[in-house]
Amino acid sequence: MGENIGRVVENKQIILKGYIEGAPKDTDMELKLGKKMKLEAPKGSGAFLVKNLYLSCDPYMRARLRDFHGSYLPPFVPGSVVEGFGVSKVIDSDNPNFKPGDIVSGFTGWEEYSLIYRPEQLRKVQPDTIPLSYYISLLGMPGFTAYVGFYEICAPKKNDYVFVSAASGAVGQLVGQLAKLHGCYVVGSAGTSQKVDLLKNKFGFDEAFNYKEEPDLDAALKRYFPQGIDIYFENVGGAMLEAVLLNMRVHGRIAVCGMVSQHSMTDPQGIRNLFNLITKRVRMQGFLQSDFLHLYPKFLEDVASLYKQGKIIYLEDMSEGLESGPSAFAGLFSGKNIGKQVICVAHD
Repeated sequence: MGENIGRVVENKQIILKGYIEGAPKDTDMELKLGKKMKLEAPKGSGAFLVKNLYLSCDPYMRARLRDFHGSYLPPFVPGSVVEGFGVSKVIDSDNPNFKPGDIVSGFTGWEEYSLIYRPEQLRKVQPDTIPLSYYISLLGMPGFTAYVGFYEICAPKKNDYVFVSAASGAVGQLVGQLAKLHGCYVVGSAGTSQKVDLLKNKFGFDEAFNYKEEPDLDAALKRYFPQGIDIYFENVGGAMLEAVLLNMRVHGRIAVCGMVSQHSMTDPQGIRNLFNLITKRVRMQGFLQSDFLHLYPKFLEDVASLYKQGKIIYLEDMSEGLESGPSAFAGLFSGKNIGKQVICVAHD
């Protein structure tokens, strides 16, 4: 296996320095050498040791950098290792269900090696022609979020008018493609002309626009949706949501996936135009993919099949090395990433 089971290593780790206010910065976390660890799973522990290959940068993690206990996940502890979704390789195991060489995806530490004591937080991956990193992107939490958000929350019908914000991101790029395959008219917004070009020419959106170049978002939406919007897949909040509310059709649906524009939890902005929910009988619903895990096997089958048939494509923004993690994560909140942000810790 090339890992020399039993040898002692200094485990590089990404540590949260302290709780944050406002938008994340690359100085919120730091790279440290952890205390020396033996590359083995302790006998009698039921644990297994993994080498982390790919780590996922996701906007939901921002909430865990704050001293806020009212969310669905507890905050990280300052001075401890940041955690998130990853793809890892088992290198030693005291658990009969996981063997050296197995590839797993799920919850792991932002570090070179992690000891996993809770096997339920990881699932085995059967490697085939799909890139391993896709198990934390297209076939992982972001892809599954797009799938359940679109099919379960948006309740799409053929010929619906669909608008996706942050459309070239980890979730949005798949929502748009699923909507096109469903027979919908799809428009996306993004923050650079390069991303707009990708939406139209790579992901097959009918139209796309750069919201930063639109002085009047309401006018922009009226230009692209003269008939109004049936489905809005919400990733940004703020001014975009206010403009969308003025353009929803009767019985429209808004799936609230994220609000990446809202950096301040201590002083959140109010949203205007909510009265339109009444006049247009709009359903606006927040959701978490974790409520739909019973659909994960079907999702995996459906989306892997679409990918292999060439009916969907998926773009990752890969940063090399564990040390690139803090700036890759902070970049999510200023739109630096083009596609799903992934950190490659090791190739094998």
